[in-house]
Amino acid sequence: MLKSTKESNLTDFILLGFSDHPHQLKILFVLILILYMLTILGNTTIILVSRVEPKLHTPMYFFLSHLSFLDLCFTSSVIPQLLVNLWDPMRAITYGGCVVQLYVSLALGSTECVLLAVMSYDRYVAVCRPLHYTVIMHPRLRMTLASIAWLSGVATTLVQSTLTMQLPFCGHRRVDHFICEVPVLIKLSCVDTTFNQVELFVASVLFLVLPLSLILVSYGYITQAVLRIKSATGRQKAFGTCSSHLLVVIIFYGTIIFMYLQPAKSRSKDQGKFISLFYTVVTPVLNPLIYTLRNKEVKAALRKILAKNLRVNSS
Repeated sequence: MLKSTKESNLTDFILLGFSDHPHQLKILFVLILILYMLTILGNTTIILVSRVEPKLHTPMYFFLSHLSFLDLCFTSSVIPQLLVNLWDPMRAITYGGCVVQLYVSLALGSTECVLLAVMSYDRYVAVCRPLHYTVIMHPRLRMTLASIAWLSGVATTLVQSTLTMQLPFCGHRRVDHFICEVPVLIKLSCVDTTFNQVELFVASVLFLVLPLSLILVSYGYITQAVLRIKSATGRQKAFGTCSSHLLVVIIFYGTIIFMYLQPAKSRSKDQGKFISLFYTVVTPVLNPLIYTLRNKEVKAALRKILAKNLRVNSS
């Protein structure tokens, strides 16, 4: 029994996380726990409001509901283990747990990259083809685009994660990170990882550079269309419908690209950890705040639902 326990311990990974900052661990635990609770509350609210309020049964909120569901799943695949490691000095994760976290988080992160590009196309059609918006973005196309985003995420994790976990680690189990990610696991390998590095770069181009390029092209056309609007009110309304999505894109892609496309030697290990912390913990809680605080339709729907519930409770 003791022998099997020792053997299982040898297969565990040690997530070093923020162990270099022992005095900050409890502060990080409280802060991340609060952000996680806000993420669950905010994204669940977006999903429920989009389903309950008939005025929000539009393509934009259909994709926004998918984004909120993605953020709920993504944070839940990372943050619970992170909280355990911040509280537990052992900071261990089983081999199976690391594999599951790697496959799930990579699939969801890749899906979000594609989904944000899909949402930019939706905004392009809404601003540049407003009279044909409902005809072009019909339910079948919406489902097709959403399915492409989800399936592409699944496909990339099946390739990337499988290739990564096939690498021999030769007893190296100390992961200098708080999450099982492809770049940090590749560093643990004791063999030549040139093929994996090239594959990672190609995947980063396909899921980061290409979607971001499509987003920038879409917003180039949107900007041209908005500038042709003679009414100042019309221009403000058009920019308002796109500004929330553009802000989310800048925050999400900015941190992800910095992590995956910047040469590892050009950043410190703590810098990489805090950047990862930003897009795994902070970005998911910012998305619902950005879309609710900057969106009159969502705020109006929330007020309507709250007022209705208050009337029911008072009666």
